[in-house]
Amino acid sequence: MLTTQVVLPGTVEPEGLLVQRTELPDPGPGQALVAVEASGVSFAEQQMRRGKYYDQPAFPFVPGYDLVGTVVRVGPGTPGDLVGHRVAAVTKTGGWAAHALVDAGDLVPVPDGVDPAEAATLVVNGLTAWSMLHRSARVRAGQTVLVHGANGGVGTVLAQLAVLAGARVLGTASPRHHDALRELGVEPVDYRGDVEAQVRELAPDGVDAVFDHVGGEVLGVSHRLLRRGGTLVSYGTAATRDVAGNPTLPVLELLVRLQWWDLRPGGHRATFFNVWAGRRNRARFQARVREDLGQVLALLAQGRIRTHVAATFPLERAAEALRLAESRTVVGKVVLLPAGTPDGGTTSARTAGGRS
Repeated sequence: MLTTQVVLPGTVEPEGLLVQRTELPDPGPGQALVAVEASGVSFAEQQMRRGKYYDQPAFPFVPGYDLVGTVVRVGPGTPGDLVGHRVAAVTKTGGWAAHALVDAGDLVPVPDGVDPAEAATLVVNGLTAWSMLHRSARVRAGQTVLVHGANGGVGTVLAQLAVLAGARVLGTASPRHHDALRELGVEPVDYRGDVEAQVRELAPDGVDAVFDHVGGEVLGVSHRLLRRGGTLVSYGTAATRDVAGNPTLPVLELLVRLQWWDLRPGGHRATFFNVWAGRRNRARFQARVREDLGQVLALLAQGRIRTHVAATFPLERAAEALRLAESRTVVGKVVLLPAGTPDGGTTSARTAGGRS
């Protein structure tokens, strides 16, 4: 039996993605075969297609940082009662497929009644947002935080979680997204203007935490906006996405800056959030993912947070989905909806943009 997957063959434009038919894999010991119902389009894939994502695998590979789907088969040593249950998983790669093999320990239950596309917006984004807010910055009620890119996939979740925690939330975005931010309880800041001056006008003494996925010059602004005892959480280098050269250098430079700031006197904390940190202790890592992502999915099931599905596309139109995600014109997350059902036919490949 055959299944469908999207392949990233090298450093290509989105239209260079390949949609392929391949044999349906069998789960090995401790694995589950998941029929994928939804997979998010993340900033990670935007970096990967440029060869810019730190520690990405060698080309070619199947992208897809996360997935939501139903377990259809399990391998030896895997609990059989997983079959038929809807689950989520952070995969880093492999999610842009109709079926995916996932280690059973990496599966997180999805509450009944939750739409797969909505859940997919919260897998890596919700895990990242919850962990940064509650583990890295330890934000408390009454504090003020700044979220860069508050209209984005992580930003919209992070802003809502911060509001639920009782924090005052300032968020940068283009003016066309400001009304949407206000609906979330966020005070908008125009990222195209003088962000530091705008934030100082709203919070003259600075903020208690800044969440920065941009890096570059913006990172310095983020640090200067911290009040004493505040925390800067960096989780990306979007500013260097299109910079030529070694992809590890921007990350290393960022880490050096954060460590220098963290060691300097002045009462500030500066840290880099990596969703994969601590993975060497696999059991502890999996327990943390289940706890943090489980909290976010529970809030979604309870109606306490809203999802923002910017658009959905079938797997075969992954190029259009990636192109839209890269346009920076949407609020929330673009989601792929694989068919999830194998059928017969001959193995073939075509561009995800629809050209042979």
